[in-house]
Amino acid sequence: MTPEDLVAHYRMEPIPREGGLFRRTWAGPERADGRPEGTAIVALLTADDFSALHRLPADEIWHFYLGDPLELLLLAPDGTSADAVLGPDVLHGQQPQLTVPAGTWMGGRVAAGGAWTFFGCTMAPGFTYAGYEHGDAAALTARYPAEAARIARLCRP
Repeated sequence: MTPEDLVAHYRMEPIPREGGLFRRTWAGPERADGRPEGTAIVALLTADDFSALHRLPADEIWHFYLGDPLELLLLAPDGTSADAVLGPDVLHGQQPQLTVPAGTWMGGRVAAGGAWTFFGCTMAPGFTYAGYEHGDAAALTARYPAEAARIARLCRP
């Protein structure tokens, strides 16, 4: 199986602003506030792209499916940062599933030496574009100066 096979099979489209390709696979019933009860997507990143730093108003659960590990940078509201690797090698610190808490800046790329990662994300309440906040490199660097180099590599205008 190749990334091209997955893109064709799922009829993936570009993820606006963030990067990568995706297809929404589920959306729950609409709530009173207009958001769906929950949403799920499948997504694909290749080594020549990245998931730009962004944050969401609800927890997001990331799921590893196929390909190479995905390295994530997490910038918490309290000013701390953490690394996580989404992947199959659980005995060496990789995680097949990872919950990113609401309000945490998150961004990632295929691990060094890798070619592509196929993964999914689930949210409840569900994702809406109105809840997406795109990271600004200058503002994030001011808040998390120790991560300046990685922030620069995970931001786009």
